[in-house]
Amino acid sequence: MTPTQLRRIRTRLTTFAEDLFQSFPRKDQRRWGHSYLRGLLLDGRRKSVQPMAARLARGDPDADADALEQALQQFVNQSPWDPVPVRRRLAERMTAAIGPAAWVIDDTGFPKFGRHSVGVAPQYCGALGKVANCQVGVSVHAVTDQASCPLDWQLFLPEEWDADLQRRRKAHVPADQRHRPKWQLALALLDELVAWGLAPPVVLADAAYGEVGEFRLGLEQRGLVYVVQVPGTLSAYPEDVVPELAAYAGRGRRPVPRYRQHRSSLRQLVLAASAQAATTVTWREGADGEQLASRFAALRVRPAGVKLRRATQGGQLAVRWLVAEWPAGEPEPVKYWLANLPETTPLEQLVGLAKLRWRVEHDYRELKDALGLDHFEGRSWLGWHHHVTLVSVAHAFVTLERLDPKPVRRPDHLPGIARAAIPGRLLGRHVSPLPAHPAPLDPMAAPSSPPNLTEYC
Repeated sequence: MTPTQLRRIRTRLTTFAEDLFQSFPRKDQRRWGHSYLRGLLLDGRRKSVQPMAARLARGDPDADADALEQALQQFVNQSPWDPVPVRRRLAERMTAAIGPAAWVIDDTGFPKFGRHSVGVAPQYCGALGKVANCQVGVSVHAVTDQASCPLDWQLFLPEEWDADLQRRRKAHVPADQRHRPKWQLALALLDELVAWGLAPPVVLADAAYGEVGEFRLGLEQRGLVYVVQVPGTLSAYPEDVVPELAAYAGRGRRPVPRYRQHRSSLRQLVLAASAQAATTVTWREGADGEQLASRFAALRVRPAGVKLRRATQGGQLAVRWLVAEWPAGEPEPVKYWLANLPETTPLEQLVGLAKLRWRVEHDYRELKDALGLDHFEGRSWLGWHHHVTLVSVAHAFVTLERLDPKPVRRPDHLPGIARAAIPGRLLGRHVSPLPAHPAPLDPMAAPSSPPNLTEYC
């Protein structure tokens, strides 16, 4: 976004920032929070503090770039404001604005050099597609096919950080923050959002979360509905298999009902149903305007992992949906999902929810490429959570601008199409709310290129 474009939306941005930063106890914190937002929204390759301060100073002849940099560094790294109330207000406002069809759980990597940035360790980095030195943040997003926004974040601490007291002290990691698996962090984020009075319509997650039986069990214990991707190697029984009671021999303990058949993998259950069980389903329009379609089979099964069997305490295993994507011409399914939606749920709804995860990759791309999510150069625990919170606020503002259907509300005196195009220019693509109008002629607009989201289609 250019300085001119930023000035045109200044009134709306100020009102939005005042709402989101109302929990800041001091006026100067709200002032620097607004400045940080403007720095994130301004055009520039790097969104770390020094280049943001330089760009902000160029737009103000009375500003001192060095003093501005020092103030922003102190605000994001050391100022004691609590990011949780900001994220709570963000979550409340964005769930109301978006009306999400689901919440998506995912995580993303922040590549780093050195070993002193909080939470950094050699671990799998999705941004690079390999094990690398990085931080990993777990997030929950509210999504529809038209819009999405991160609601809450938590930094993942690798096990090696539990015993490294020197690094913990330098990064100011709170004493109560220890290593927890990502699926536990995800459940804790859901608990926090629910404690704020919000409720997910459906929880979606990829196979890194879905394959963990404790994670799915945790969702069910919380009364949450889910559609999660899983590997085809997970074990299950067909729906009609039930515990059997062996005959009592007259001596010793009486037998108890238990499952006596051999378990099958999800892959084996779908293959047994054969490709004839698959039906062609379309779920959304792709980047080229064509409807995305594939073949899917849906079965009722009883997932039978060790943790699930122990949780039943000898009772019956719950019946769940197994959805498998089996494209035409493929010898076997390529993806699998488990869901606890009602038995009457149509296949089209199951597929639509399973495929809705693509919005999170869309969010991560915008958050990183346009708003500098992974540009933070600080090393502290609080600084990392401050930065991701502020980037999420900037992303929420852009999302609301894109969704705004009222062209008559334009205090910047721009024509309706040009005003609505501002957030699209920031993110390098045409704005979806006005598909009937021609694209505005803006020489500063970034060229549009369809994202590569094949993995999530």
